[in-house]
Amino acid sequence: MRWCINTGLMGFLKILRSMKMFRTLSLLAFGLLGHLPLNAQDQPNIVFFLVDDLGWSDVGCNGSSFYDTPHIDQLAAEGVRFTDAYAACHVCSPTRASILTGKYPATLNLTDWIIGRKDTSFQVLLNAEKAITLDPEERTLAEVLKEQGYATGLFGKWHLGRDTDPTEHGFDVHVPHSVNSNLGGRGFYNPKNIPGLDGGEYVTDRLAELAAEYIGENKDRPFFLYMSHFSVHDPIHGRPDLVEKYKKKLAAMPPQPGPDFILEGNPDSPTYPSREELDELNKLPEYRDTYTTYPNDLVKVKQKQDNVQFAGMVESVDQSLGTLMAKLKEHGLEEDTIVIFMSDNGGMSAMNRTPTFSTTKDEIDTVASTSNLPLRGAKGWLYEGGIRVPMIVKWPHQGKEGSVCKQPVISTDFFPTILDMLGVEHESSGLDGKSFTALLRGEEMERGPIYWHFPHYSNHGMQSPGGAIRDGDYKLLEYFENGTVQLFNLAKDIGEQNDLVEIEKEKAAELKNKLHQWRDEVGAQMMRLNPDYDPAADLWSGRR
Repeated sequence: MRWCINTGLMGFLKILRSMKMFRTLSLLAFGLLGHLPLNAQDQPNIVFFLVDDLGWSDVGCNGSSFYDTPHIDQLAAEGVRFTDAYAACHVCSPTRASILTGKYPATLNLTDWIIGRKDTSFQVLLNAEKAITLDPEERTLAEVLKEQGYATGLFGKWHLGRDTDPTEHGFDVHVPHSVNSNLGGRGFYNPKNIPGLDGGEYVTDRLAELAAEYIGENKDRPFFLYMSHFSVHDPIHGRPDLVEKYKKKLAAMPPQPGPDFILEGNPDSPTYPSREELDELNKLPEYRDTYTTYPNDLVKVKQKQDNVQFAGMVESVDQSLGTLMAKLKEHGLEEDTIVIFMSDNGGMSAMNRTPTFSTTKDEIDTVASTSNLPLRGAKGWLYEGGIRVPMIVKWPHQGKEGSVCKQPVISTDFFPTILDMLGVEHESSGLDGKSFTALLRGEEMERGPIYWHFPHYSNHGMQSPGGAIRDGDYKLLEYFENGTVQLFNLAKDIGEQNDLVEIEKEKAAELKNKLHQWRDEVGAQMMRLNPDYDPAADLWSGRR
């Protein structure tokens, strides 16, 4: 942290910025001269690197042996890697809103992706009413930083409303010049045709190139670069040279043990099969050789990291991080820049489509991209595979370098944490997030319970709408159609295979009460019965 002191001493310290003794001298000056206001031009830069749909297991430092992520792994070696970091939702828009506001999706009533799925006759419940854009009255992180003299730029995906632009929420710059969340259907191979990109061969690379230029243009003032990738969301378009690399890598690998896919059911369904029954069904041709949704709420979940197109996407994202880190180094900004790496939800291990969608074996890699093992579930699910995400924070001179933190944190926590890291005073009473600067320094901190609320039917699997709470090692899930509750001890059961709800009844009752109390406190919108419900069309009950 650099401090605003008298002009002569400040000039001397600037000469010593790149020297190892700078931090010692600056802290000595702070001690001698007292606590004086921060000067905006002497605050650290912030690079927030957000990936779309990257699973917890999709990076080398979290255990992937198929995807090559050397730059992400290097960042972990230089910063703090969080093993129990969470997105505020298992789909993207709510998490993105939570990062920028420090508030839960339920508090914002922005609880589903924008615009979300329409109600249909096979739903027992109606999707809860929700916001379809970020409220302009919400004060964003970008707005606060802009007030502190920061340049603010968003490169990539917005996905917080088509009738509002990032420049209306504190960002000076948004590239590309569109609020469309899916590249206008153009995919990753045509950045020349996307307004604001205007060049290059691959969207991920082009965004990184332009973001690196932004760093160079703002090297002499503090900047907040929100690098919000469209990758690794579908369409699954790997960069051709990297796809070829992974074809060769896969061919050289020994076969991975176990099935390519397993069947998963909906625990809220009256016809919820056991794991043994599901495994037997998966051997039958009508399940083994098809890729769709099945009677009794069953879907397939990918179990292997072997998708060469997706692998190419993951590595191109990693390379884009390398591009930005190289640019920081080129301008001598490495030690003056906080770098945050995260994903907006878990990996897409189940099909990212409507419940009636089906595909073939030859096309399955276009809709089921990765495996989240050892986590259960996928994007769109309240199991860990949908909400636990990779997260790394590098805080030069302050964070504990090369450390691993096992304390749970969530995306709402970034707002107060970043402001605390900068020494910016802020009002915390209206925030749901908790500052975790103590964890970054290697100190103890009690975060308290973490909550999720999803009163909608998802496009990802056949899980009932529901909510969840994590408190300490325990996690409770509550589903809204039939009120089913599950309880897991994540310290002993990261894969959420052993439901303890009938064994630890007092703990289940305690967490359920906390979850309900929290919903009341934040005014969470709940679902209502669907007056047009047609049991004959109910895909969730297995009727066809």
